[in-house]
Amino acid sequence: MKIGVYPGTFDPVTNGHLDIIKRSSHLFDKLYILVANNMNKKTLFTTEERVALLKKILREYPNIEVVTSNLLTVEFAKSVKAEAMIRGLRMVSDFEYELQLATLNKCLEKEIETIFIMSSHEYSFLSSSSVKEIATFQGDVSKFVPKDVEVALQRKLNK
Repeated sequence: MKIGVYPGTFDPVTNGHLDIIKRSSHLFDKLYILVANNMNKKTLFTTEERVALLKKILREYPNIEVVTSNLLTVEFAKSVKAEAMIRGLRMVSDFEYELQLATLNKCLEKEIETIFIMSSHEYSFLSSSSVKEIATFQGDVSKFVPKDVEVALQRKLNK
């Protein structure tokens, strides 16, 4: 069984993330979407809220499981016997950081590969940060996120 892990903060999940998830799901028998609890990022949604949104959005994909973990990403991947971790690349500027991370992970666990998947061109500019900024100023994010995320953003920001 081929197992992959796609880690991310997903705060919130965007159509760009979903594009990478859907395209990655065809590469593996089982794909874990690992919702990170990144200490270096101040998130709008709690880990539980992000997991719940992803589970709802991805419910039609039987080979995808949305999880969270307190382990290092590479240690989680090892614990589920993953062969690879997926990383999405939007722009060339993402590559330097992602290469550093992939090299570090390879030093920690040489059996797990990192697969870079280029964002589809229509999402190459899209980030969770930009979506949150637009939503904060009551801008229309409907073309950037699924409807469930749009509603969750409106609820969260209009409190």
